[in-house]
Amino acid sequence: MKKFRPQPGFVMQAYRFALDPNAAQERALRSHCGAARAAYNWAVSWVTASWWQRTAEESYGIAEEQLTQWRPWSLPSLRKAFNEAKRTDPRFATWWEENSKEAYSTGLANAAAAFDNYAASKNGKRKGRRIGAPRLKSKRKARPSCRFTTGVIRVEPDGRHITLPRLGTIRVHERAHGLRERVAAGTARILSATVRHERGRWFVSFQTEVKREIVRVDRPEVAVGIDLGVKHLAVMADSAGEIRYAPNPKHLDGSLKLLRLLSRRVSRRQGPDRRTGQQPSKRWEKANRERNKVHHRVANLRADALHKLTTRVRAEYATVVAEDLNVAGMLKNRRLARKIADAGFGRSAAS
Repeated sequence: MKKFRPQPGFVMQAYRFALDPNAAQERALRSHCGAARAAYNWAVSWVTASWWQRTAEESYGIAEEQLTQWRPWSLPSLRKAFNEAKRTDPRFATWWEENSKEAYSTGLANAAAAFDNYAASKNGKRKGRRIGAPRLKSKRKARPSCRFTTGVIRVEPDGRHITLPRLGTIRVHERAHGLRERVAAGTARILSATVRHERGRWFVSFQTEVKREIVRVDRPEVAVGIDLGVKHLAVMADSAGEIRYAPNPKHLDGSLKLLRLLSRRVSRRQGPDRRTGQQPSKRWEKANRERNKVHHRVANLRADALHKLTTRVRAEYATVVAEDLNVAGMLKNRRLARKIADAGFGRSAAS
């Protein structure tokens, strides 16, 4: 994946907008994201095929120098191999021209990054839990996503539409005047755009290079330490001796009764079954959408509360010290897992 380095005086910033595509545009979005997933799966299969071939040859006692050569997984190598195969491979030959080349580049770049992370983890050069070899992405489980780095990427003058390569002009739900005015004034430059489908909606994220003036915080001489908890989302003790408590909104607890009701309704409908090939009924799909809306609302409320809390801390203190939590390990505690997940410890620490 291409990396950008901001110029002096500029910082990297993302702008995210909800899209409002029509039926044809949504089909094109899904096609591009499906092309990215297909290119990723092709790259993973192409590289690992040489691994299995070498394993089979070694079992036959073939000498090391006569074994099949390792296939490289660098992005230039994957692009070269894919360009040679896309016109003849039956998986792409009939439809690869329907999508932008950026869709296939997205999948190939993700595959190259996945193999790099696997190799670094296996050689002990990557911190954290061991990462396994890349696996194929399921059409059912993979989250549709596609990134554009070249071509026409802009916000239209009306601030209510954006333009992406091959997808054309798509309407956005909220106004994008802030980004448009910055680009027009020369204080921002769009580097790339990523479309993503999550929580039942399409979103576009612009990676931009923005000129920022240094803003002085309210209390630059005061440092604060933050302790995350369940009863109180955050306990903040600063060097001035002041202790403040941020309440835990407990958004999930307030929706559990409704979620139980909707989950029982879903369980009574005819759902999908991969073992028998049974397709879900229309009533199951409707009930599942209603349940997902509640989950999406809880997730949005949680993200909003965390953003507001971290923004307040950033605007007030120059030095912030937060504890380093093993959130994955804490989630194994069956008594506290739901409370910890609802508080969003992982996102709080990252913010």
